[in-house]
Amino acid sequence: MSLSVATAATSYMINGFNPANSSSLSKDEQTMIERRRKLLGPSYKLFYEHPVHVVRGEGVWLYDPEGNKYLDVYNNVPSVGHCHPRVLDAVAKQSAILNTHTRYLHDAILDYSEDLLATYPEEIGNVMYTCTGSEAVDLALRVSRYFTGGTGVIVSSNAYHGLTTAVAEISPSMGPNVPIGQHVYTVAPPDSYREGEDMGEAFARRVQEAIGNMERHGIKLAAMIADGIFSTDGVLTEPAGFLKKAVEAVQAAGGLYIADEVQPGFARTGSHWWGFQRHGIVPDLVVMGKPMGNGMPIAGVAMKPEVVDRFGTDIRYFNTFGANTVSIAAAQAVLDVIKDEQLMENCTRVGAYMLDGMKKLQERHASIGDVRGAGLFLGMEFVKDRESKEPDAQRSLRVVNSLREKRILISACGQTGNVLKIRPPLPFTASHADIFLDRLSETLDEIA
Repeated sequence: MSLSVATAATSYMINGFNPANSSSLSKDEQTMIERRRKLLGPSYKLFYEHPVHVVRGEGVWLYDPEGNKYLDVYNNVPSVGHCHPRVLDAVAKQSAILNTHTRYLHDAILDYSEDLLATYPEEIGNVMYTCTGSEAVDLALRVSRYFTGGTGVIVSSNAYHGLTTAVAEISPSMGPNVPIGQHVYTVAPPDSYREGEDMGEAFARRVQEAIGNMERHGIKLAAMIADGIFSTDGVLTEPAGFLKKAVEAVQAAGGLYIADEVQPGFARTGSHWWGFQRHGIVPDLVVMGKPMGNGMPIAGVAMKPEVVDRFGTDIRYFNTFGANTVSIAAAQAVLDVIKDEQLMENCTRVGAYMLDGMKKLQERHASIGDVRGAGLFLGMEFVKDRESKEPDAQRSLRVVNSLREKRILISACGQTGNVLKIRPPLPFTASHADIFLDRLSETLDEIA
């Protein structure tokens, strides 16, 4: 049941390779794609019209078999850079000592949890661990429903929160073949480009309408889940604070706010450790994903103790590999690297530099309707004309694929795929930004 139904192509198909076009690829590439189809089945999708074959990563670079390097301006999972030596060293050392679950006493999980929770507001006092972001969202939903006694969930109309059955039901971006849950209500995301500075008020009204609609159908609200920059809805970042009134409406109605920090978390937005902090709010639960381990399988839910107390007392929950000692070692190394290498400050500085460069390109190209960003999470929106603001997904995908041929890797997002999704590893520097901006400028000139 929804107030706004996503009718566009699913996010999984945005920037997807079409196997029907494989005849233009090399023989080796065709062979590898056919092996994937035969062994992995049809669900495994590839990026780009011309898929990229990678064999090695280092820092912000990926390398193909011929040694050509590609600038990674997209992957948030290796948050502190591909194959960071401190993370590799921590994983190797711990693997040689012990790898086991959380039912034995061990200092590492306690030390890491203290360090992690210190980055949160004081109201957030507990953390539970999983292996993936999808599992973390699943757990957050369970806790929310048990605490509130409700079943209703509010999400944005092109949200993506994960892959499990329960979480796919709150991920409308997965398309019409993945049904939205019966007690899930979708609302149009807050869009300052089209709604102006009052978009926070407008979004709060839509959320309030969803709550009222739930009540009329006898559904009790459990939670609203959203990330602070609406990553799959088009990287909606400004003005900071726009989420506050909607969260207040949810909490006033007895629901909980789940902040999905899988994409904007761990210092990416630059000004804070967590995306929700830009909005001056304290969530009830926060979900984290694989960036916390630089790609190692660790994720989790941080939460207010009062929210999880009864769930933890009444319900047996155990995740065998969640917070295993090797993954905790990786997570600790990531947290330390972000602090020691001042990556939050780097996100602020380099993100502002990139945003300025993108705005200069906007002045030259009428097809760029808007540019926006927070730290090292930026979006460039293409429109058919600035007056109508009609999305131009075809141009966006041409830019993505043209940049791939220039060995710059990004992708697209938004309900139609008309927004460039720019999300590099956190050690991205101004010199890397210059390479990206130069190649982007060349591409825009070619496509004009």
